[in-house]
Amino acid sequence: MRLRTLPVSASGVLLAIGIAVWQNHFRWIPAILCLVFALMAQVVSNFANEYYDYRRGADKKGRVGPRRGVTEGDIVPTSLRNVTYLTLAIACLVGCGLIPYGGWQMIPVGIMIAVFALAYSAGPYPLSYHGLGELTVFLFYGMVPVIFSYYVIAGRMDALAVLGGITIGFMGVNVLLVNNYRDMDDDIDAGKRTAVVIFGRKLAAAAYLFNGFMAIAMLSPLWLMIYLNDCLSHWIYLVPLLYLVMHTITWIKLNRSTGAALNPLLGATARNMLIFTVLMLLFFFVI
Repeated sequence: MRLRTLPVSASGVLLAIGIAVWQNHFRWIPAILCLVFALMAQVVSNFANEYYDYRRGADKKGRVGPRRGVTEGDIVPTSLRNVTYLTLAIACLVGCGLIPYGGWQMIPVGIMIAVFALAYSAGPYPLSYHGLGELTVFLFYGMVPVIFSYYVIAGRMDALAVLGGITIGFMGVNVLLVNNYRDMDDDIDAGKRTAVVIFGRKLAAAAYLFNGFMAIAMLSPLWLMIYLNDCLSHWIYLVPLLYLVMHTITWIKLNRSTGAALNPLLGATARNMLIFTVLMLLFFFVI
């Protein structure tokens, strides 16, 4: 399930909840359904990634990254395949619970999410093998969860949710960058052309730093609205500052680490993302 990276999917929903609360459009039931669906969709993607990477020979025994159960012989491949599609079916049932709140148009959205959860690693043209992993994460762990979670929670669309989706997209891409930064040599051997393989580690590290600052900059309209409307809420500016400090520290460690030492930075990047969204959520409830 790769628990340390699950904050990537949760963060988008949490930010959408926060914006809905701040704008007095919050509804509990669709918020909970969105969170459960987002987490399950990521778990499906993680299961599928492990199974199909094993099928393609992309994972090797004794790899630098976290232990892969199928590759190491801990899990029977057919068992993981079956659990992948069972989890996908349950996620789809949860997603159907959003139809009363978002309308029948949520069905094609759910189908699209289900397809791309598998297409990241599976199919005739797996996205992660052709330098499209980062774009997929940006869209389906950033834009889609924030925009559509806000839509079903608030019952409306909003430009701030779009900007929030871009923010979470930039943060989520950084989690994948650390993963692919660590696995670059193994990915080259396996013929897996991630963005890090294509552009190299130096450019990937620079992109990591850039993404974090761009994530905060995308919410500039929010910072401005808070400044103009409520002087008592200026404490909220500590949240982006704290994120940028944590982000910069993680980036410095990224440049100084190799091999297994990069594993904790994967969790640290997801942690930074989660801390930011949880603190934003708390402030939105308060202000």
